[in-house]
Amino acid sequence: MKVPRGLQPLIDDGVIDAVLGQLKSGKEASVFLVACGRHVRCAKVYKEAQHRGFRHAAEYREGRQSRNSRDHRAMGNRSRHGRREQESNWKNAEVEALYRLAGAGVRVPQPHGVYEGVLIMELVADTEGRPAPRLNDVAPTPEQAREWHAYLVGQVQRMLCLGMIHGDLSEYNVLLGADGPVIIDLPQAVDAAGNNNALRMLARDLNNLRAWCGAVAPELLATDYAHEMWKLYEVGELRPDMALTGRFVHDATPADVGQVLYEVDQARKEAEARERGRLAAAAEAT
Repeated sequence: MKVPRGLQPLIDDGVIDAVLGQLKSGKEASVFLVACGRHVRCAKVYKEAQHRGFRHAAEYREGRQSRNSRDHRAMGNRSRHGRREQESNWKNAEVEALYRLAGAGVRVPQPHGVYEGVLIMELVADTEGRPAPRLNDVAPTPEQAREWHAYLVGQVQRMLCLGMIHGDLSEYNVLLGADGPVIIDLPQAVDAAGNNNALRMLARDLNNLRAWCGAVAPELLATDYAHEMWKLYEVGELRPDMALTGRFVHDATPADVGQVLYEVDQARKEAEARERGRLAAAAEAT
């Protein structure tokens, strides 16, 4: 096949030897099968921001910090440099996530580095050595659905222990490899501690898996791993191998709006007092 423009620099530099074919084209990237010596791997070529399918990329980026304060300010100002830096961060986020997750025992494709903005990673294969199907393309038995659901919940749990949430997890982002389910597509991975949408995204990820597996194993539809997991994470008690129940009792106590408004008002008065003190100290110094 004709070498895609994004892969030509890797051919020129000897990073890959040949492009064998296109594996998929998704909302954020195209994935190609490539030859690297005697190995067949995947090359993920990211689409430019204006062509990606994510409509709410900002909510995924919340909580991510640039290592350089100048770059961070530029991204906030949406300058040309800031947009380039933001695009670079988006492309590098996945390989960083893959290395962290693989090191913590989460089953993701093994990364082999990023070259010219292209991610080279393991080809996840099925038991016959062919590219593994997505979970969505498989018709599981109830026993398989229960097994895969339990395994994937454990993987999400292990991710959350690292402070990470996939953010777009569903049956479309899980491959069924020879050794079981493999989680893919992580450029939008969410910082659990720094993102105000973290719980909502965690719940969406787990609810997507619950709905798909629950279609053939209906008892799974009654579980609520997301809130159980999040509650333990919030108090620092979540552990990777901790046994979860899938049960969670939501607090039905009505919110005390008056108390909330009182605390907000007190916080405002304290902030104003600190500012007055700062101004007074500055006046005395001059």
